[in-house]
Order: sequence, then C-alpha cells, then structure tokens
Amino acid sequence: MTIATIDPHAASAMLAQGAQLIDVRGADEHDRERIATARNIPLDALTTIDGDGPIIFHCRSGQRTRLHAARLAAAGGPNSLVLDGGIDAWKTAGLPVVATARQPLDLMRQVQIGGGSLILLAILLGWLVSPVFLLLGAAVGVGMLHAGITGSCAMTALLAPMPWNRAVAG
Repeated sequence: MTIATIDPHAASAMLAQGAQLIDVRGADEHDRERIATARNIPLDALTTIDGDGPIIFHCRSGQRTRLHAARLAAAGGPNSLVLDGGIDAWKTAGLPVVATARQPLDLMRQVQIGGGSLILLAILLGWLVSPVFLLLGAAVGVGMLHAGITGSCAMTALLAPMPWNRAVAG
C-alpha cells in the first residue's frame, strides 16, 4: 500500500479545512519543536487513527514517514498523506512551529557528540600518551556499529536517564 505526499502549503490549507496532523516522531522531539495542530503519536505506538477526514503524517525530514509509508497508510486509511520533507520543509516554507528551546538536545545528537568526543579523545591520548588509548576509539566504533546493526544503542541507554534529559515543563 502506498501513500501520497503533500507539500507544506497544501497541507496547511487542508489543516485549515479540518484534516488531522499526526507527528510520528518521539515525544522528546515533539516537545522540542512541533507544528501547533499536530497530535503526537510516536511511530512505535501507532495503530489506527480514528476520523473520517484526511490524515497527514509527518516526521522531521520525511525520511521516517517514507520508510514506514505502508504502516502509515494502514493506520490512517485511504485518506492518508505524508507531509513531504516533514517539519523541516514546513519551516523552510515559512510556516509556523512551536519551539521550546529549554528542552534538552535529542538523544541522537547527544550520542553523536559523546561518541565523536570519545573517539577524538582516544586519538589524542593514543598519539600523546600511549597507543593503548586507541582501544577506546575502537570500542566506541564497535558500539556504533552494533547500534546500527541491531537498533539498540548502549550510549542512548546511558544518556536517557541523565538529569539534563528530564523534560522541562511548559
């Protein structure tokens, strides 16, 4: 089952006519920045959407919705559409978003910053102190490879409960 795409301006017009907008990103992403009328139903919690009118799904860039198009079409029915380019395209089109700057960085960016920092540190220590420190960089590389293959990231599990990742109210 395929699902048609819609550009941000056409989606905005459909929303004004009563279409539903479903944000399939995680709750932390939605809390950080969202389209005002979007209802957050993370992709892993998506089953079926009630309603007779059109349903427009969106993510950050459109990649997640493209990858899971069949699942979205099954959940939303025959009136399902995908916002082409996601919230990024919505913002590029000059349409408004609600942003909460006080929310923490998303976990993927934290993992990228942490992993990159550890690899850089390992290279510097391996060069300046002892080549044994290069094993730290190798361990981070193996962890990233494992995360990519299995979809399970140990660094995310370590970072998620940290105090700075508690959602900020309001």
